[in-house]
Amino acid sequence: MIDSTFPHNWNAEILASRPLILPARQFVYPAQVDEVERGALEVMVRPSDGSRFLATCALGFADPVVPTGVWSCPDPAWICAVAGGYAYLIDSRDPARWEQVEYRPVTAVSPVPDHDLLVFAGFHSLLAWGPQGKAWQTGRLSWDGVSITGLRAQTLLGLGWDMATDRELEFEVDLKTGRHSGGGYLV
Repeated sequence: MIDSTFPHNWNAEILASRPLILPARQFVYPAQVDEVERGALEVMVRPSDGSRFLATCALGFADPVVPTGVWSCPDPAWICAVAGGYAYLIDSRDPARWEQVEYRPVTAVSPVPDHDLLVFAGFHSLLAWGPQGKAWQTGRLSWDGVSITGLRAQTLLGLGWDMATDRELEFEVDLKTGRHSGGGYLV
């Protein structure tokens, strides 16, 4: 799955397996991991300069519930590769420059192009990535499970599970600041 919501200056191909002949440039994310090839997401990336590199992204969880795929980012040079809920943000101009989203796993990836944000959901909160990198992160929205249900002007809408009532409660997040109200986590 490749999501090209944002304009980007790279092309990517998700490979079914590791190529027999490896390209001259290959990068493993994260660099320090045992048996990264087992279940890894293999992505051949072709930046706008005509070069190419293989991005081998370690698998988080082998469960279809968590996302796997490639997303364009608000910065057209960056690519987001997600392997079993482990999200890697890679600069296609300099693939040694990368970050891993702190949620392990990311449970959903939602492009919000009108606000130049790529929003990652975890079990308890949301994190947004903008053109300059990490834009904001919410506080805890749920005891277990966050879902995005929609957008309204400058506001992201969602649901978070509340343990005390055993039901999902609505929350709202300001897309500029990450400030939120509501949700299923009461201190």
